[in-house]
Amino acid sequence: MVQSSCCRRIARLFGWRGGGSGGAGGVSGVGDGLLWHMELKPHASGDFSIAVAQANSSLEDQGQVLTSPFGTYVGVFDGHGGPEASRFVNTRLFGHLQKFASEQGGLSAEVMRKAFAATEEEFLHLVKHSWIKRPQIASVGSCCLVGAITNDMIYVANLGDSRAVLGRRGANGRSVVAERLSSDHNVAVEEVRKELTEMHPDDSHIVVYTRGVWRIKGIIQVSRSIGDVYLKRPDFCRDPLFQQIVCPIPLKRPVMTAEPTIQVRGLKPNDLFLIFASDGLWEQLNDEDAVEIVFKNPRAGIAKRLVKAALNVAAKKREMRYDDIKKIERGIRRHFHDDITVIVIYLDHYHAGSSKLHSSLVDCTNAPIDIFSMAADES
Repeated sequence: MVQSSCCRRIARLFGWRGGGSGGAGGVSGVGDGLLWHMELKPHASGDFSIAVAQANSSLEDQGQVLTSPFGTYVGVFDGHGGPEASRFVNTRLFGHLQKFASEQGGLSAEVMRKAFAATEEEFLHLVKHSWIKRPQIASVGSCCLVGAITNDMIYVANLGDSRAVLGRRGANGRSVVAERLSSDHNVAVEEVRKELTEMHPDDSHIVVYTRGVWRIKGIIQVSRSIGDVYLKRPDFCRDPLFQQIVCPIPLKRPVMTAEPTIQVRGLKPNDLFLIFASDGLWEQLNDEDAVEIVFKNPRAGIAKRLVKAALNVAAKKREMRYDDIKKIERGIRRHFHDDITVIVIYLDHYHAGSSKLHSSLVDCTNAPIDIFSMAADES
């Protein structure tokens, strides 16, 4: 878990010095070999905490935080169909953000849009040149949630159903209010189903209720992602070999997109913290419950606290305890909960000379690529 190549490129561009091992401070959850967390590290305007729980045979979530005196960048990448797409995005997207920001004189919604498009194009290129030998690569994808805090502004861009939620102090000064900063691109949301139906008026099966949930073409729940080439490229689907080994469904037009929803918001005095998390958390906790947990508890280990709260809810749904969940092996555990990645960013705000970081320090913290494999290597 060392600095990724994109983080090193950013450091070189701005003349920052690297901050050592990206995974420093990370530990496995006590008694749960599929839980990893990092209790607390500094960023330019506060502290942050990360935790990950693995449920799939291979961890499909990836998460990273890039910190510097000039800004903090957060990525949560929730893969589906396999880990390939989320791992790819984890090594590419921040580098594209750096490139376009440097070319355009700083971060903007347009810079984030271009970074997402470039990452999608790179993954498409990979699929074009490898799908015959690795057919699965054409059917994997990843939700992408990216946040940037710089110059007293918050930028959030997302594809899919990972979510960013802001916790801000209530009017009475003693409570907390949840403010969602992202849009769920999931056909469980009526507005998303309506959008797809309007885009595909000649396809009565564009959204189908099957196996207890709404799905696009009866296959997938999210409507935006990086990857999922088989649902975006009709030209691929017309290839007889592609139909035979990847996707038998003929497409007239793409049914998914990689166009992110982007929100830009100025920091305000009552803004306290941000929660960035994959849908594994939000399937168990609502926005209000999550911000209450962060608001009422100590900072150290707060991301792990959120993950454990979600796992307790998942256990109760099956009339079990978390201690029972901990004993279940990866893969089988996916029947009880999804992979969960949580990053909590505290906002202590920007003031001249108040950065918690050394004036030239940059640090990139990456969650483990796979918790089970990491634990096996350490044992």
